[in-house]
Amino acid sequence: MRKKVIAGNWKMNMTPTEAAALAERLKNGADTDKSDVIFCVPATDIYAVSQAVKGSNISVGAQNMFFEDNGAYTGEISANMLLDMGVRYVIIGHSERRELFAETNETVNKKVLKAFEKGIVPIMCVGESLVQREKAVTIEWIRMQVKVGLFGVKSDAAKKLIIAYEPIWAIGTGKTATSAQAQEVCSAIRAVLAEIYDADTAEATRVQYGGSVTGANAGELFGQPDIDGGLVGGASLKDDFIKIVNY
Repeated sequence: MRKKVIAGNWKMNMTPTEAAALAERLKNGADTDKSDVIFCVPATDIYAVSQAVKGSNISVGAQNMFFEDNGAYTGEISANMLLDMGVRYVIIGHSERRELFAETNETVNKKVLKAFEKGIVPIMCVGESLVQREKAVTIEWIRMQVKVGLFGVKSDAAKKLIIAYEPIWAIGTGKTATSAQAQEVCSAIRAVLAEIYDADTAEATRVQYGGSVTGANAGELFGQPDIDGGLVGGASLKDDFIKIVNY
């Protein structure tokens, strides 16, 4: 059985002081026995949140990282910098990064490879726009994102990977993919993993759903056979996140 993984993506919210207070509140109510729980926080909040969750089973993740170790890359953050602050996970290729900051499948692949090289678990995001869904190319689009994003990644590494399926049209809109829609795509992701690697790798890799996940719909979504938890946006900043973790 794959253990569920619930990751909160705090996006560009919370000062370090606010973040520490939120982490303290959320950690006390979250049941971490049945699910892996991750707070993916802004870079400025990583140290404060790491201190706040120390001694608990909650892990700290970053929202981005660069694919070089150091150099003239103003404004970027390296894997080594994240590791030194206790980061164990990193979100890579979120749709907001792709749309607003020109990230491509190729740069996502470079970051995934660097994360694995350094021992950080990537949460690799894939997802389609509303236009792509309406034109019935969702599965083809997702398959391409997975194949390019994992180019050069070995099977042993892929088994540790987390893939987050986030339909772009459902992020922050209040619209949620139906459990059947989410299951269809997550199943297709597992199928392409079996093609790239083998059935064992596909079965071991955890696939999340993200897109307006709430305490009210988490149980139905996470109850699908190929959905192993969620990458939670807005609700991760509220007490509702506890309900999602404890679904």
